[in-house]
Amino acid sequence: MARGRVTKTAEKEVVEKVTKEAPAETSTVKTEGKTAEEEPAKAVKAVKEKEPAKTAKTVRKKSTAKAAKAVKEKEPAKETKTVKKPVRRKKTVKEEKPVEAVENVKEENAAEEAKVVKAVEEMREVKEAVEEPKCEAAITPRRSIAFIGSECYPFVKTGGLGDVMYALPKALVKQNCDVKVILPRYKCIPWKYQEKMTYKGSFQMNLCSDGRAFYVGIMEYVWDGVVYDFIDNEEFFSSGDPYVNLIDDIPKYCYFSKAALAALNYMDWIPDIIHCHDWQAALVPVYLRTLFENTKLTSAKTIFTIHNLRFQGIYNIPTIQYWSGLPDYVFNKDALKQGYRDANMLKGGLTYSNIITTVSHTYAGEIQTAYYGEKLDAHLRYHAGKLRGIVNGIDYDIWNTATDSRLYANYDITNVLEKKKENKRNLQQELGLVQDENKFVLGLISRLTDQKGLDLLNSIIPQIMDEHTQIVVLGTGDSKYEDSFRYYENAYKGRICSNIMYDETRAHKIYAGADALLVPSQFEPCGLTQLIAMHYGTVPIVRETGGLKDTVEPYNMYSNTGNGFTFDRYDAGLLLDAINRAKTLYFTNRWCWDEMVQRDMDKNFSWDNSAKQYKDLYLELTR
Repeated sequence: MARGRVTKTAEKEVVEKVTKEAPAETSTVKTEGKTAEEEPAKAVKAVKEKEPAKTAKTVRKKSTAKAAKAVKEKEPAKETKTVKKPVRRKKTVKEEKPVEAVENVKEENAAEEAKVVKAVEEMREVKEAVEEPKCEAAITPRRSIAFIGSECYPFVKTGGLGDVMYALPKALVKQNCDVKVILPRYKCIPWKYQEKMTYKGSFQMNLCSDGRAFYVGIMEYVWDGVVYDFIDNEEFFSSGDPYVNLIDDIPKYCYFSKAALAALNYMDWIPDIIHCHDWQAALVPVYLRTLFENTKLTSAKTIFTIHNLRFQGIYNIPTIQYWSGLPDYVFNKDALKQGYRDANMLKGGLTYSNIITTVSHTYAGEIQTAYYGEKLDAHLRYHAGKLRGIVNGIDYDIWNTATDSRLYANYDITNVLEKKKENKRNLQQELGLVQDENKFVLGLISRLTDQKGLDLLNSIIPQIMDEHTQIVVLGTGDSKYEDSFRYYENAYKGRICSNIMYDETRAHKIYAGADALLVPSQFEPCGLTQLIAMHYGTVPIVRETGGLKDTVEPYNMYSNTGNGFTFDRYDAGLLLDAINRAKTLYFTNRWCWDEMVQRDMDKNFSWDNSAKQYKDLYLELTR
C-alpha cells in the first residue's frame, strides 16, 4: 500500500461506528421513559433536530478532516484510532410513546446511514486529493556516460546513427544518467545551433607519430538535459559533408577519436562509461588502453556499438599508424591488422572495448557468420562473450500521429481507420495518383542501394502492378535504381510515383497515407522505417533479417495474430508472395487487416525500453 493513503479498513470502521451508535441511541429511548411520558413532543423534536445533525456533522468533520490529516502525516495507525472515537450520548431523551419514538428513530437512522455513506465518499475524495501523484522515480544508481560519434540529429544526420545519437542520450537522462555527447563541429551544422554554442576552452594536442600537433577547441551546447560538446578544428571539419572519402576521413577520425578523450581530460569530466559508435569512433577504446592508460580516464569502461558492419575504416597500416600515433604492438592480427598490409579501425575498437553491442539481437548472431560477417566473423566469434544485441527505438516526440504537424490529418488508435483514408486521398492527390481510398498503396522510403533489396523489387514491379495497386517511392541512391523507378513511373502513370529525393515532410505523409511499407533488405542491422510504419498504422512487408526479424511478427491467418508480412530467403519470388498475401488479406478480409493496423499502433516502440536495457548494461559493467 502506498504511503499516505487512507486504508479500506478505516472506511469500513466509519460505517461500523455510526451503525453501532444508531442502535445505542434507540436503546436509550426505550429504557429511559420518565421524562418522555411528560414531554413527548420535546423528545421527538430532540431526536429529529439534535441527534441526526450532530451525528452527521460529527462523522463528516471527524472522518474527513482526520482522514486527510492522517494521510498528510502518513500515520495509518492513527487513522483507525481517530475514526473509532465515540460520540457522546444524550441522556435527556426519555420514552413516553415507545412505538412512535422507535419509528421516528428508525427514519432518522436511515437518514444517518445515507449521510454516513456520503461522508465516506467525501473521505475517499479527500484521500484522492491528498494522495501524492505517481511518478517513475529513478531507482537505479546514477551513472555518467560519454557518447562519442560522428553525427547526431538535428546538427548533422546521414542515417540511423544520427537518430540513435540524439534519441538514446535523451532517453538515458530519464534513466538517472548524466550524459555528454561529443561530436565534430562540422561546417555544415546549421548556424542556428552554432550561434548558441559556448566556448569551453582549447589546447594543442600531439597527434601524429612524428609529434605533429593540432589545435583542439571545445564548443558546448545544452539541450533537453543533454550536454553536447563539439570538437572544433577547421583543418579537419571545414568540408561541407561529414564523410568525403577514406583518404580524407582516416586522418579526420583519428584526430577526432583522440581529441574526444583529450577534451574529457581537459574538462576534468571523468565518465563511468564511454560509449563509442561505428568505425569513426573505433579508435577511442584503443587510445584509452594505450596512450591514455595513465590518465584519470583509465577508470572508465568502454562500450562499442556496431550500427553497420559493412563500413570499417580500412586503410594501409603506415597511413593509420602515422595519423593515429599508436604504438606498433596494436597493429597485430588480433587487434588492428587485417590481411598483410591493412589496418582496420573498427576491428581495433572491437578488440579493446569492454562490451560490444549491435542494434538488434538477430544481427548480433548474423555477424558471426561468413555471409553477414564482412570478413570479421571469426574475430566476432572470438569476442562473442562480450557481444550483446539491443533493438533501437523511435523518438515519440518526433514520430507521433496525434501531434505530427506534417500530416494531412492527425489521428490515434481510436480513429486510425477513418483518418488513414483521409491521409491516403490527400497523398494520392498531391502525388498525381488516381484518387481512390480503396486502392492498395505500397510505400518505399529508403536509400536506393543493393543492401535495401531493390534488385528484388525492381524485377517484380510488373507483376505487382494491377488496377488495384499503387506504389510510392521516396529516396536517392544508385543511378541504376533512380533511373529504373523513373521508367516505371512513366510506364504506369497515375499508379506509380517516384520521388527521387529525400523530403522529411513527404516521408511523414507516406508513412501515414500508405497501406503497407516495403523493407526487403538484403541485411538490416536494425531498421527504423518498419518501426515508424507500424507506429503510424502502416503494415510492414519485410525480409526476416536483423532488426526486421526482431520487430515484425509474421501474420498468422489461422490465429489472426502478427503485425506484418515476412519472407526468409533473399528471393524475388518470395517477396512477390509476401506482397500478394498482404493484398489478399486487404481486399478479402478487411476487418482482420484493420485489427492488425490497430495492433501495430498499440505496440510500444519508444526509446524507453531500449534505454533501460542500456542502463542495465552500464550498471553490469560498472558493478
